Amino acid sequence: MAAETATPALSWLIFALMTVATWGLYGIFLHSGQLSMADPAHGRIKAFFFVGLAYFGTAVLAPAALLLLRGASWSFPARGIGLSLLAGTLGAIGAFCVLLAFGAKGTPTVVMSIIFAGAPIVNAVVALGLHPPAGGIKALPWQFVVGILLAALGAGMVMRYKPPPAKAIPVAEEASARQG
Repeated sequence: MAAETATPALSWLIFALMTVATWGLYGIFLHSGQLSMADPAHGRIKAFFFVGLAYFGTAVLAPAALLLLRGASWSFPARGIGLSLLAGTLGAIGAFCVLLAFGAKGTPTVVMSIIFAGAPIVNAVVALGLHPPAGGIKALPWQFVVGILLAALGAGMVMRYKPPPAKAIPVAEEASARQG
């Protein structure tokens, strides 16, 4: 892969920015997929079904092919399996909760902004608990703490100052607008 040949100091940043881009688009396309199912009662579940199919191809078939092509060992320690399954379950629950938030009248603009402001806070707190820095919590740079506080402030501001929803278009008008 081209990114693997980049300077090791920058590879992580390239992958992180790729994740920002793909996850930043995730909610928008998930919401659009849900609406495009044309099933107000079950559109979310149908969209999640196809997310699962996409995950299967991306997260099961592609890595299996890479492991085979690279001649990797097929030994999987129980702890690694358990933690990886937990991570996948948390990710899937989170993806489903995104759909539930959309179904409860949340919009991608607000829902995803809150998620992407709040998730780093949860990540930082849990990561610091599991892997404390040298010198303990007191050794944290003040800029790191301010960054966490700004993320919380940003999430609060998004909730407080979210844009008003668009005026609802009756279904008949929407269908004729698409055809015209």
